[in-house]
Amino acid sequence: MAEVASKGAPNASSDEPVLEVENLKKHFPIQSGVLKRTTGHVYAVDGVSFAIGEGRTLGLVGESGCGKSTVGRTAMRLLEPTDGSIKLSGVDVTHLSKKELRPYRRQMQIIFQDPFSSLNPRMTAGEIVKEPLYIHDIGDNKSRQEMTKALFDRVGLRQAQMNNYPHQFSGGQRQRIGIARALSLNPKLIVGDEPVSALDVSIQAQVINLMMDLQEEMNVAYLFIAHDLAVVEHISDDVAVMYLGRIVEFADKKTLFTNPQHPYTEALLSAAPIPDPTVRRDKVILQGDVPSPINPPKGCHFHTRCPYATDQCRIEEPVLKDLGGGHTVACHLR
Repeated sequence: MAEVASKGAPNASSDEPVLEVENLKKHFPIQSGVLKRTTGHVYAVDGVSFAIGEGRTLGLVGESGCGKSTVGRTAMRLLEPTDGSIKLSGVDVTHLSKKELRPYRRQMQIIFQDPFSSLNPRMTAGEIVKEPLYIHDIGDNKSRQEMTKALFDRVGLRQAQMNNYPHQFSGGQRQRIGIARALSLNPKLIVGDEPVSALDVSIQAQVINLMMDLQEEMNVAYLFIAHDLAVVEHISDDVAVMYLGRIVEFADKKTLFTNPQHPYTEALLSAAPIPDPTVRRDKVILQGDVPSPINPPKGCHFHTRCPYATDQCRIEEPVLKDLGGGHTVACHLR
């Protein structure tokens, strides 16, 4: 893989975070009428900031529809941000053109949620893994073939399976193909968009352990998007909790799981099953549904479901407060 690493985008200082987003926003316009006039917006991501260091994993958790996947895709410029900045290894890539962004594409890759729909059914597994090498003009046909064989070995697939098509693989094997494709360009950052949620529990463990082994080997950074807190606790170094387009709490894994400070985080953790039947946990039952991101509540977005909400929560938007040790929370009660 030495040749792969030699033709990437310009390298920045190793002290810089691999990925740093600041006040990232993604608002989707709502158009109606014959003239397709914009009558409103979906505030999918509404001011998110975080950084991921080399070889570290940030787990991004929250209920479905809170904007987790949109954060990942916007951070990779698969979706164009409405506002904010995106820095990759210290380089601001927010407003780069497609041509200017091309060298940096190699540094950030994505593993999709559905391992079947993310693979081209008309291409063999070997062609799928090899395709990024062609696109970025890396090596010749012989070296690309050797790189692909090495990638199959690395993710636990047999080289003899390179000529098989996606439908001939199991779900876990298809996700391994997706991981091999993401690794083919030797990236600095991989966004995992719920990469194990469509797999059986036993296969989930195998894929998660594979990703952790590859991270240790390659020192790659992960943005790991999930709703399964047990999986997040296993793989993450830091955890960010999202609610309705905003991060409401951020902390290292141990702190967040043992000392949650936001009522929403407490509710999420209380709903997670405990493998020990002798341990009891008081469940926090949230009332009502998640508000619409088209018309989010004023003040704290969570106040409509929070059992501790005050008048201040209904009027004033909370900002992230530093509780020490990198633990931040957006709550008026803290």
